[in-house]
Amino acid sequence: METTYIQRKLSQVIKEAARYFSVITITGPRQSGKTTLIRNEFAELPYYSLENIDVRNFAQSDPVAFLNQHPEGMALDEVHNAPNLLSYIQGIVDEHPERRFILSGSSQFAMLRKVSQSLAGRTAVFELLPLAYSEIQTDAARKPLDELLFEGFYPAIYAGRNIAKFLYPSYVKTYLDKDVRDLLQIKDMMQFHTFIRLCAGRIGSLFKASELANEIGISPNTVTAWLSVLQASYIVTLLPPYFENSRKRLTKTPKLYFVDTGLACHLLGIESPQQLARDKMRGALFENFIVTEALKRRYNQGKESNLFFYRDSNQNEIDLIMKHHSGLSAIEIKSAMTYHVDFEKALKQMDGWIKEPVLDKTVVYAGSLENTAGNIKLLNYTHLFQK
Repeated sequence: METTYIQRKLSQVIKEAARYFSVITITGPRQSGKTTLIRNEFAELPYYSLENIDVRNFAQSDPVAFLNQHPEGMALDEVHNAPNLLSYIQGIVDEHPERRFILSGSSQFAMLRKVSQSLAGRTAVFELLPLAYSEIQTDAARKPLDELLFEGFYPAIYAGRNIAKFLYPSYVKTYLDKDVRDLLQIKDMMQFHTFIRLCAGRIGSLFKASELANEIGISPNTVTAWLSVLQASYIVTLLPPYFENSRKRLTKTPKLYFVDTGLACHLLGIESPQQLARDKMRGALFENFIVTEALKRRYNQGKESNLFFYRDSNQNEIDLIMKHHSGLSAIEIKSAMTYHVDFEKALKQMDGWIKEPVLDKTVVYAGSLENTAGNIKLLNYTHLFQK
């Protein structure tokens, strides 16, 4: 099957940044499209993958000779496999700022720590997540919601290179297990897989390490360490609670989401869109979809996350809050196709809970009825992040 190159929203921001930085660093999940983006947008630069043993051996044994092969610079994929190169790149771009190095890596924490140590002030750092809905809207709009959530948003599916029932089992075995072995010495991989699946069952819930530890029979410290692996591998993301100096007792525990709903469906044992339509986790997966779309939108603009949720001791809750310099945007997320007046209840009351001005309020759901004229917008999910 012929594959398709999908233009990424982040490409424009990266190309602009490349005018001002000698080094561009791109991180993100494995198979999220980093290599494809680099090879299409920086085709003029020689490309090397440090996953290749021979390339890595050359780079590590003689880094100066390796990096000076091409006077214009080079694109280096999976650079976290040879972190010693970063110090040498620093020296090269200090002397030759016209040279360009495009770096990518899939190990979030290790990669960013090395980059911040060696290339501070010399690189712009971007995170490329799986495809945003807006990047594939023509194709995605043809799919029913359950199919959309089940298939997920990894480029291989939309480029015609794979399908969900093959991609996600392989992803866990090939990539996640490798990252686990690289980052942690885990004796019982079955126990770790149980941990991942239990996390999938907690999508949209407060992440409490002690609860998971009791359920699996391990220590809370081990749960925290394993969660860091899932974060470093871009499998999960944590949504922090909104916090302000007030007399209200606010939740300080983050919520857990997966970076991709397709992978989450696989871990939940959901094997078809039809099964998903009847599954008790469908609402949580829809919420996961909206939260990660908001995150992708920020990252694709080259910005850090501004996302939070609100919950206080009275169990008042707002699903998603976006913090801007002048105030907040609030979103309630409902997977139903039929509007109900109760969808707006929390949004109507939230001005009494929060001191900061609330600039706009939105209910996003799966129905077709929409209203953008009132104080609270009602939007179908396909129209939420169109701008």
